[in-house]
Amino acid sequence: MILVSAFYAVAWLPANVYYMLTTIVTNLTMVDARYYVCLFIAFSYASTNPFIYATKYDAVRKVLIALIPCKKSPI
Repeated sequence: MILVSAFYAVAWLPANVYYMLTTIVTNLTMVDARYYVCLFIAFSYASTNPFIYATKYDAVRKVLIALIPCKKSPI
């Protein structure tokens, strides 16, 4: 759980720092390429979060392996 929380904090940090800078510096706008890069990093957390769970936790890994249809031939 620490890994998931740390990745969340790292992923959303650039967006929050940029938002804070827009309130301090007057020439920064929310319609800027840097803002969209920060949002892309933040939203990438949502797509990588399931992979963290799948690779880290045995219970989730067992369920995902059970969903993969593979037939083993009897010897």
